[in-house]
Amino acid sequence: MAEGCALVDKPGGWTSHDVVARCRRLFGERRLGHAGTLDPMATGLLVLGLGRATRLLRFVQHLPKVYRAVAVLGVATDTLDADGAVLARRPMPVTEEEVRRVASRFVGTIAQVPPMVSARRVEGRRLYDLAREGKEVERAARPVEVYSFDLVDFAPSDYPEATFRIRCSTGTYVRTLADDVARALGGRAHLSALRRLAVGSLRVGQAHSMEAIEAAAAAGEASALLLEPAEALADLPAVRVSAETATAVGRGAVFAAPLLGVRLPAAGPHRILDTTGRLLAVYRVEGRAARPEVVLA
Repeated sequence: MAEGCALVDKPGGWTSHDVVARCRRLFGERRLGHAGTLDPMATGLLVLGLGRATRLLRFVQHLPKVYRAVAVLGVATDTLDADGAVLARRPMPVTEEEVRRVASRFVGTIAQVPPMVSARRVEGRRLYDLAREGKEVERAARPVEVYSFDLVDFAPSDYPEATFRIRCSTGTYVRTLADDVARALGGRAHLSALRRLAVGSLRVGQAHSMEAIEAAAAAGEASALLLEPAEALADLPAVRVSAETATAVGRGAVFAAPLLGVRLPAAGPHRILDTTGRLLAVYRVEGRAARPEVVLA
């Protein structure tokens, strides 16, 4: 039975659920989940948690994400990506500078309406399930944070291709961003490619292809591909504790934050590590108290 976190370079054409289902068999662990859905067309970093590490995925899911996206301007599809049916086609011979200038308007906190073909739930149902039934429902705009939105390549034509690098908060729909830029320029757009490059400090360069995981599993070495939980949560501040304190942490004790080694003022989740660097728990600091959120020890 494997336990830890796996970084997978999701191939195009696979759903995130496809990856989870396949990895359950390859790693021999039924308790397996992921930290943030990627669309079937998208590729790139998918973070998996196995065994008790599934309880840690929420701390990864809320980290900022980095994407590379290629938008085709002038062509609208019903899914805002290349998997959808073309709804409209109208030339948009805009310039690189125009696209760059408009993209800069979407940096910061913005309100974004989820696309109908998304995993967001409305009244208990996934939007993509409703879309498959031909239904469109009202969706409330949600605030998201776009930390950077950079145009990194531009191929001019009647239907220009613009390549963006985006760093954004969880819950941001990059295909909606691309279409919003096109709308601000007087047209529409869809994504022809989307790749997740990073989740927090975790990078796609650290990830393993499905072929590599298959090969490792066939050799009985799949567990060697896993990250230790402490490493997977490297974005959280860490506190190392003594053996005596580690015993109390394992029992889920509540501490005055300074007694646990947390310097005040502090807030949010902290990794609690033993003297060897093994993750014992995640504690959240509230005021002067440190309380357990997840205990692994």
